[in-house]
Amino acid sequence: MTLDMAATMAHRALDVDLLARELGNWRTANRAGPAYQGLADAIRLLIVDGRVPVGARIPSERALADALRVSRTTVTAAYAQLGEDGYLHARRGARSITALPTLPAVQTSASPATVSLAAAALPAPPAAVLQAFAEATGQVAPYLASPGHELVGVDALRRAVAERYCARGLPTEPEQILITSGAQHAISLILAAYTQPGDRVLVEQPTYHGALSAITAAGARAVPVAMTDTGWELDALHAAVRQLAPNLAYVIPDNHNPTGFTMGPAERTRLAQIIAETRTRTVIDETILDMWVDQPSPPPLAAEMTGRRDLVMTIGSMSKSFWGGLRIGWIRAEPGVIATLAALRPSLDLGTAVLEQLVAATLLTDFDDVLAERREILRERRAFLVDLLSRRLPDWQPGRGVGGMSLWVRLPAPMSTALSASASRLGLDLPAGPRFGVDGTLERFVRVPYALPEDQLADAVELLVRAWHSVTGVGVAEAGAAVVV
Repeated sequence: MTLDMAATMAHRALDVDLLARELGNWRTANRAGPAYQGLADAIRLLIVDGRVPVGARIPSERALADALRVSRTTVTAAYAQLGEDGYLHARRGARSITALPTLPAVQTSASPATVSLAAAALPAPPAAVLQAFAEATGQVAPYLASPGHELVGVDALRRAVAERYCARGLPTEPEQILITSGAQHAISLILAAYTQPGDRVLVEQPTYHGALSAITAAGARAVPVAMTDTGWELDALHAAVRQLAPNLAYVIPDNHNPTGFTMGPAERTRLAQIIAETRTRTVIDETILDMWVDQPSPPPLAAEMTGRRDLVMTIGSMSKSFWGGLRIGWIRAEPGVIATLAALRPSLDLGTAVLEQLVAATLLTDFDDVLAERREILRERRAFLVDLLSRRLPDWQPGRGVGGMSLWVRLPAPMSTALSASASRLGLDLPAGPRFGVDGTLERFVRVPYALPEDQLADAVELLVRAWHSVTGVGVAEAGAAVVV
């Protein structure tokens, strides 16, 4: 159960045991400062990440102190710090409620972010995108005579997306494509169609934090299956599906976010068999498909489905491959599923912007050179980051993923939340590992994207070294040889 689900609609009351679980290993922060500061930082991160809802009533000082097994004085001081910083609003005769600061001046615990490792995304390839907009502008005239409400998408883009699937070995007709306003919108639309509040949704652990947020917003419950140091444990996934009977599963088999792993052909065949055998409706997220670094992905998992093809819905997006500003995504599924989603869509929105769809269609007709250049950028920046981490933070262990846009790094100690809080005070935006999981776990991990230019990566790593020093007490010189980059 998530914290949102444990709350009521009007000034929702946070369950103290769930809050304690979400706080994770916050105590590690007190190695370099007072315990109350570590607790305040951990609660602040939960609010900023959306894992604690704004406007929720926090537990009493005594209740939280008992749950965390700390003195009431520690909780009192933490609440006071959060109040000073604008993250709690006190109410006379009642519990304080969570909030976000209304003015930057009240954020005394954290510096304004100067470097951000929150997003794993490249900027647009300007020449290609500008040319596509120019061409699309000349194509939009026929659509101006209509209301412009394209519930399933314009024909040109649906054909272009279908052709990409055909080229990858998955025969697809335009009628099997529904265009959405980005991948996040696609996930939310599927959840609205196929889950009810309280339903279980199987997810990998770790997984894309946006999917976890969408599951929470839909009132469903994310149930995790842990990944290993080498990828997926499909026996464990199979057992979890049989035991929990989830209404939906969400899997990222290509350049997995955040680990960078890609399922091999045999694993895809096995997963397809599990889906068919257990009749589990499954979302396959291919958002980062094009961002392979070492080798391309095998054919789509949906191509492995010999029966019950209606169970698999594959989503894709222009965001990572071209530009997030386009806000164009899609769902590839059987025609009956597309009809169901299209019928539901007017309750959520009236379609995706027509001009941006035409831009996307133009980009998809000639994309090889653009994607090759973007993969080379990622290849060089990943090598730069791996080398820099090996010198400055040699005890950190980057994972063995071979694609995507970030490293999933194992820390020497379970201190991810404390590290994130310390980094925030230094002006570095770094989501804590638990943001990519369920129930406050993954404290031994942190996601470090390598999409930034090398000078910004160098600045980010220097801030990471300082933040790591502040939470561990290890000297900067001890954390890694001091080098000039």
